[in-house]
Amino acid sequence: MILQLTVAVPVLAAALLAATGRWLPRLAVDVTALACAAAVTGLTALTLARCGHDPQVVWLGGWGPGTGVGIPLAADPLAAALACVAAALTLAALAFSWRYFTEIQATFHALVLLFLASMCAFTYTGDLFDAFVFFELMSVVAFALTGYRSEEPATVHGALNFGIVQSIGAYLTLAGIALVYGRTGELGLATAGGRLTGTRQGDALVTAAFVLICTGYLVKAAAVPFHFWLADAHAVAPTPVCVLFSGVMVELGVYGVARTYWAVFPGLVPLRAIAVLGAAAALLGAVMCVLQHHVKRLLAYSTISHAGLLLVGVAAATPGALAGAAYSLAGHAGVKGALFLAAGALLNRHESVDARELRGRGRGMPVSGVTFLVGGLCLAGLPPSGLFAGHSVTEHAALEAGWWWYTPLSVAVSALTAAAVLRVWLVVWRAAPTGRDPGGAEPEGGHEDPETPVTLRSIPWTMLAPGIVLLGAGLAAGLIPGGPVAAAAEAFASRDAYAALVLDGHLPPAPQAPPADPWTLAGLAGAAVTLLLAAAIAATSAHRSAHRSRERSTGRSTGHGRPAAGHPARRFPGRAAAGAAARLHALHSGHIGDYAAWLTAGVAVLALLTARF
Repeated sequence: MILQLTVAVPVLAAALLAATGRWLPRLAVDVTALACAAAVTGLTALTLARCGHDPQVVWLGGWGPGTGVGIPLAADPLAAALACVAAALTLAALAFSWRYFTEIQATFHALVLLFLASMCAFTYTGDLFDAFVFFELMSVVAFALTGYRSEEPATVHGALNFGIVQSIGAYLTLAGIALVYGRTGELGLATAGGRLTGTRQGDALVTAAFVLICTGYLVKAAAVPFHFWLADAHAVAPTPVCVLFSGVMVELGVYGVARTYWAVFPGLVPLRAIAVLGAAAALLGAVMCVLQHHVKRLLAYSTISHAGLLLVGVAAATPGALAGAAYSLAGHAGVKGALFLAAGALLNRHESVDARELRGRGRGMPVSGVTFLVGGLCLAGLPPSGLFAGHSVTEHAALEAGWWWYTPLSVAVSALTAAAVLRVWLVVWRAAPTGRDPGGAEPEGGHEDPETPVTLRSIPWTMLAPGIVLLGAGLAAGLIPGGPVAAAAEAFASRDAYAALVLDGHLPPAPQAPPADPWTLAGLAGAAVTLLLAAAIAATSAHRSAHRSRERSTGRSTGHGRPAAGHPARRFPGRAAAGAAARLHALHSGHIGDYAAWLTAGVAVLALLTARF
């Protein structure tokens, strides 16, 4: 019953709040939602503790294996851990929302609980079609949460872009599921995978099915060129929703690709396309992250970059790389959730998330400042964080697979994303406050309405404590023993092990795998290099930002806030860098037609790289 309760409890609580929330006092709404999220967190933690020695599988509707119509819920260790992460982040998001987000009464809490139910169900389901159903339930709720402030045009625009791009991806995923069903007559992951056993590599129908199914997941994972929706959505979504989007929803897209490949298509299609798109996302996300001043957009592009690294780890198709991806996912979820909560504190205290407008104004918010400092260091791989462990283990596995390029990629993008966050800390918490230049450029974010009914003169502990806990969890994730992580990755990467769990209800013998050990000389050296690079880039960028701010304040600028023509920043290579940055910004135009065109191009690239010639 534990798996059914994990899904049923938040659905029932959401229905109760939706029906009665307008008459309930706000305290009752908050307590009910928090209690539900805490209960689900406990259930997922119990499932994680049991699944290593006691089979956690149930067939819904009274149907069992062999009937062809049963719907299984099954929890192997990695699936249970991901569900636990989703529940913990939901609990933190609801704690941050305590007493606030009152415009739509209890509907906000009901939507968040439905989002939790759909995430857990997607993680546990062993059926292709039901995975699609739960994934789309997650998307529909995400659309509504993104458009929480429907009276603001920017919010509607971001939610609409999100909805259209995700819907196109969903249609393609459904078409791929139909191809699998047409070939095998099965929708179960384990049974369909069994039917495809013996299929020759390069089978056109199998390749097409894999490409179409993964397209929807790659849209959610924000792989290039499916990523355009993410920054637009994060810029307008409420802070607790951003925590769920970046902390777990994007990672569920990566999980969907990994689960679909290992359970249904192992060895039947190459994963080079996933590696290429993941590497492109890592690089582009890191560069765009450095170019941002809007803090929520900056963190969103950081998510794109780290999700790209996760995809490359999955594409390496080895249990070792998968173990590293598991470490990285856990660390990223905690750290990114804490950073978004700190950004939300800035918004509700100063009515802005533009770093230029916030220069020096964070000095009265020491807890949020520490969160940004430590969070940025964790993104660079500060030991013993989960991101340090993940990078170390994945880099070792990639080198064993002959992917020498992964280590410089990981170091570069980790340094850039960490530097962007550290630059925010230097500008907002360490720089001297400066006046706005009346003739200068309008800040990218400008004034934004707070998410609370009034601007907060001080940040309540209910907004600070969740971020501290999440940051501590992300920092400690690298201390998880390597043996169980390696064993879980071995089991996840075995189609036979998954089939035995789902179809036979028993656990195969624990695979003998070397522990995933992040504490190696190479791993520590890589972390040290990344930290030094991040600090140097952040210091240089903050210094240039301060110089430009002084120029604006003294009038040594053009009427548009740009350096005068003779300034070195206007010379080559400054002009080349500025031109490249302008082109990158132009690509992220916000026009849904452009995004749909890029999505179509991405499907074509994915198909070409996956096909065997």
